Amino acid sequence: MQIILYLSIAVIAIAFLILVIYLSKTLKSLQVTLDSVSKTLVGLEKQLDGVTRETTELLHKTNALAEDIQHKSKSLNSVVVAVKDVGDTVRSFNGSIQKVTTSVNSQFEENKDKIAAVVQWSQIFLEMKDKWKMRKQNEKSIVEDEQVLQKKRVRGRN
Repeated sequence: MQIILYLSIAVIAIAFLILVIYLSKTLKSLQVTLDSVSKTLVGLEKQLDGVTRETTELLHKTNALAEDIQHKSKSLNSVVVAVKDVGDTVRSFNGSIQKVTTSVNSQFEENKDKIAAVVQWSQIFLEMKDKWKMRKQNEKSIVEDEQVLQKKRVRGRN
């Protein structure tokens, strides 16, 4: 019976040894895995620092861009006001031109007879001027013709 007891203890010891060996292998495998996880976490930490830095820079640039847009928006508002003022001025100018046109048209209508008379007198004056020029040319032509005839007569006598 003692042999059975020694054999049982030996089997238990061998089983415990096998258990320890497998447990050791498992723990070594776990250590490799944990080392890999640790390296991965270090890499992630570095990447996270980089992302944090880039995010901070992006936030600063976004704030600067927002300020620039706000400044340009204010400048654009002044341009819009200036364009509105120009539009008001043009509208006012158009109104003034319409008033002047209306005034000229009404004066034209009132003085239509006088204008017609002035046009008629101008035409008469131009016709008289043309006739006077024609008469002057005719007189000049007659004088030249007489001079040519006299020269022919003088040549004919010689």
